[in-house]
Amino acid sequence: MMLIPTHHFRDIERKPEYLQPEKCVPPPYPGPVGTMWFIRDGCGIACAIVTWFLVLYAEFVVLFVMLIPSRDYVYSIINGIVFNLLAFLALASHCRAMLTDPGAVPKGNATKEFIESLQLKPGQVVYKCPKCCSIKPDRAHHCSVCKRCIRKMDHHCPWVNNCVGENNQKYFVLFTMYIALISLHALIMVGFHFLHCFEEDWTKCSSFSPPTTVILLILLCFEGLLFLIFTSVMFGTQVHSICTDETGIEQLKKEERRWAKKTKWMNMKAVFGHPFSLGWASPFATPDQGKADPYQYVV
Repeated sequence: MMLIPTHHFRDIERKPEYLQPEKCVPPPYPGPVGTMWFIRDGCGIACAIVTWFLVLYAEFVVLFVMLIPSRDYVYSIINGIVFNLLAFLALASHCRAMLTDPGAVPKGNATKEFIESLQLKPGQVVYKCPKCCSIKPDRAHHCSVCKRCIRKMDHHCPWVNNCVGENNQKYFVLFTMYIALISLHALIMVGFHFLHCFEEDWTKCSSFSPPTTVILLILLCFEGLLFLIFTSVMFGTQVHSICTDETGIEQLKKEERRWAKKTKWMNMKAVFGHPFSLGWASPFATPDQGKADPYQYVV
């Protein structure tokens, strides 16, 4: 499918008749503060359930096949604590990425009254999304799954059943990082367990029968290798996107850069919060991104 240059859309949006505020109905009454964000998409919900199932399967194999039957209690305790901590942080990051508003623009706010309330100066231009009838801030894009315009939308990820945008990118990055770490940890433990079983009697190295043990370990090895590669690539892509301050959609569409260029460190702090702290690695710490103007205009 051929991509139409972005400036073509911008030229159309500059025409006054393009806004057509009379065709937009006022947005619905806003819900109560703190209302949970959740996308009702069948494919996304299924992928999210599969994600949790795979993590819990890895948890089962690590605990009941490798660690609990082991007679080396120090080895079991240390690896059990590390693996469970990483798995907990991965699932917590997944929940925050899935249930956090990624930066949705109010739906249906392209009304005549709202446009007049903006008190635009001569030469200022606003953009309207014809799909959700919203006045879009600069760098916002419409998601066909969420059916909303999302500020600094990077992409829609079915594995977290949500868009990755301005408000939840930190949690998505942490999710990919922790999944990669538990995948690597699981692969290392599987390797040591195979060596241990080869050196000793297979009937003593696991509480399951040897064929069942081998099948469970091979499945975990395949799962760990697959997700280690996938999440490592995704993690690297996301970090690069943050450092260059250019979303995946902006890179794909090769959009003209209209925003101020900042240092890589400033871009990292804009996503993970000010200042640098252990909160960067915590899915429970909400990043302080400053009070930015939700609507930016192009002269």
